[in-house]
Amino acid sequence: MHFSIPDTQDFKDESGSYVGYNIHINGVLHCTVRYKQLHNLNEQLKKVYNSLPSFPPKKLLPLSNSQLDDRRQNLEKYIQIISQDSKIVSDEIFNGFLLNAQRESQDQRQEDVNLDVHLMNGQKLTVQILSTLQTDDVLEVVASTIDLPVDFVFYFVLFLVRCDADGDFSIVRRMQDFESPYISLRASKGQHKIVIRKSYWDPLYDEDLLFDRIALNLLYVQAVSDVERGWIQANKETRRQLATLQAKGSKKEYLRLARTLRFYGYLRFKCCICDYPCPDSQATVSAGNQELVFQYDGNNFKEYSFKVTRMRCWRVTTCKTNKDSKSSGGDDNQLELAFQYLLSKDKLQWVTVYSEQIGRASCRERV
Repeated sequence: MHFSIPDTQDFKDESGSYVGYNIHINGVLHCTVRYKQLHNLNEQLKKVYNSLPSFPPKKLLPLSNSQLDDRRQNLEKYIQIISQDSKIVSDEIFNGFLLNAQRESQDQRQEDVNLDVHLMNGQKLTVQILSTLQTDDVLEVVASTIDLPVDFVFYFVLFLVRCDADGDFSIVRRMQDFESPYISLRASKGQHKIVIRKSYWDPLYDEDLLFDRIALNLLYVQAVSDVERGWIQANKETRRQLATLQAKGSKKEYLRLARTLRFYGYLRFKCCICDYPCPDSQATVSAGNQELVFQYDGNNFKEYSFKVTRMRCWRVTTCKTNKDSKSSGGDDNQLELAFQYLLSKDKLQWVTVYSEQIGRASCRERV
């Protein structure tokens, strides 16, 4: 996950004015917090962890604009460092801080609400939850509603997707446990919905689920949807075989054939701009099974596979699209996903993808 604090907001209350720091996660505004809230987080973490990065100190006098921006940058550096520690990001202290901050930023009181969760074929399932319930708890409610066995719940995850004008949809990101799906959906701009998909890439895990009716149906619905959308590549003859199995209701046989196909279980993203093999190249990117695959549709079709095992390092960068460091909390940032790749034995090269969708999906941590 990529954390950033690209901008701030000015607020006033009964006690006076203060600065709010906008925390973005994978390029999406998650919450706005005060300095003292981040300071309290640091104090709580210090009780558990001994090697935390230095936290920007308190100041007795009001800060100038340049000092405020220095503090913003230092707070951003702090949260980026601690978010690289797997123990901290899975800690209830850290997740609870982000979840509570989201609730406060969106002024969401706890109440009973209805939340629509969609299968990949568009079928809608409405569950009644608390508005502030975090992602894993919502997933468990969904699983209980459809009678998915407890042992299989976390083979699946919730995704936030954007509904496109052409009737298709685009993956925005996987929902995390430090957020409330209801609040995130309500705060999303445009037409969005929540869908359930499997959480793993290795098709061998399918075998654990094939003999449970509910789990099998979830896998089957996802596979049919991915074939119909072209996310899974199949030639004309294979499509005919799949259609025959679908007509017979042979779900296991359909899945076993689909598993032999290119891009089974992958996430596919909209066309984007990248700098490989040359600047301003347009490519469609698929992510899964320990690789990123770039496909170029031009006069000469080309395909490049970038294996995760050959990526030395990676980064997601938030770039502002205007010069104003203050904002009203709007999302005016562009994302770049870049990774350093071992092209050959002695050649390392940075590859950059300019894509709001891929950056937000944070595909490197999911492949």
